[in-house]
Amino acid sequence: MGLLKKPFTGLALGALLWGLAPTAWAIDWTVCPGWDQPAGESIEQHPYEVFFSPHTHHWTPSEDHRQVIAVSVSRILPKERFCGFSLFSNSFGQPSAYAYTGWYWPRPIESMPKVYASVSAGIMYGYVGRFKNKVPLNVGGFSPVVIPAMGYRLNPRLALEVQVLGTAALMFGATWRY
Repeated sequence: MGLLKKPFTGLALGALLWGLAPTAWAIDWTVCPGWDQPAGESIEQHPYEVFFSPHTHHWTPSEDHRQVIAVSVSRILPKERFCGFSLFSNSFGQPSAYAYTGWYWPRPIESMPKVYASVSAGIMYGYVGRFKNKVPLNVGGFSPVVIPAMGYRLNPRLALEVQVLGTAALMFGATWRY
């Protein structure tokens, strides 16, 4: 009976998935909606942004901590959205990556027109081995991430930015739109 149970379970699961396929195709699964559309009149000339961070300040320093270097590329999307990918060495020297989408607010404080805010959310990979418990909800090195940030635009293309990395650290960097 045990041998017959598994094939029938597989067939039942296959039939269920086949039945749900039209619904799955109808859903827009695009993580970055608008990726292929123009960014908008105000940023059409510079629809991409590169972020570089040479320094991260940890609230609680540890002998295990290493210098964190991060580089990311984002696509500026319509309706104050962005999507991107980041490569970085994490706090313990492990190669890591972060795929994200997010929103930005170009002028959250009307009296300070050069200040902006943003928040990104996505999935991170990289805290593995003995450091797997250093980030919450880590499963096999993958964990969900939300990163709020504030920046100061020096000119339309260049800005300085501070990102809040949970309760662990602040990341300082610069962005360049191209």
